[in-house]
Amino acid sequence: MVQNKKIALFIPCYVDQFYPQVAISTLELLEKLGCNVTYPMGQTCCGQPMANAGFERDTLGTTAHFIRTFKDYDYVVAPSGSCVLHVKEHSPQVPGLEKEQKELHDKIFEITQFIVDILKISKIEGKYPHKVGYHSSCHGQRGLRLSSSSELHEAPFGKAKQLLTQLEGIEWVELTRPDECCGFGGTFAVTEEALSIQMGKDRIADHLGHRVEIMAGADMSCLMHLEGIAKRNKQDLQFKHVCEILNEALS
Repeated sequence: MVQNKKIALFIPCYVDQFYPQVAISTLELLEKLGCNVTYPMGQTCCGQPMANAGFERDTLGTTAHFIRTFKDYDYVVAPSGSCVLHVKEHSPQVPGLEKEQKELHDKIFEITQFIVDILKISKIEGKYPHKVGYHSSCHGQRGLRLSSSSELHEAPFGKAKQLLTQLEGIEWVELTRPDECCGFGGTFAVTEEALSIQMGKDRIADHLGHRVEIMAGADMSCLMHLEGIAKRNKQDLQFKHVCEILNEALS
């Protein structure tokens, strides 16, 4: 039984600093689903921001620390497809920890992926009477394959959608461009500010055009970018991580 396994909660640094309620919701949600969860206090940033800025070799120490911190757990779960993809596919290889790094690659999961694929939960019983649009983040969608991509002409699927659409009372909105990038991209939002903002405005306009009440997502980095644009333009739109919604629905 997965519920008897040792599960570590990995919280990205920006969630820890700016959105602690998402971390709390993730922990509470996993516990409500019967998981025995531990938060390793020694965890730090996975190294993604520095690697994305072109300094991957300088993240060797961060990567080694990450591996040592989480190596003794059966599963590592995070509310961020972006950080999970970095740990799995873009971290530098650490000499002397090859075995542990390979094992970590196979046991770290984004939260919706963990619920659907590992816990084998296809439906969460709960109520959420709100009109919700969903932003699929690029790393989760195209890197971890958490949802389908229109450019591949494949049958539509989505792990977050599967969980959210079955909540009682929810009004799920199909967007005009459901898998378009929000324009954040970490350092891209700094080096290409004007383009990044326009892409974000386009994503918000798609949601507002469908009269969405809440924009949901599985990566707070993207939602942080979009929420900042919406607030500066005084647009009436709420932003919530999928774990916040599922946890509230189960309250």
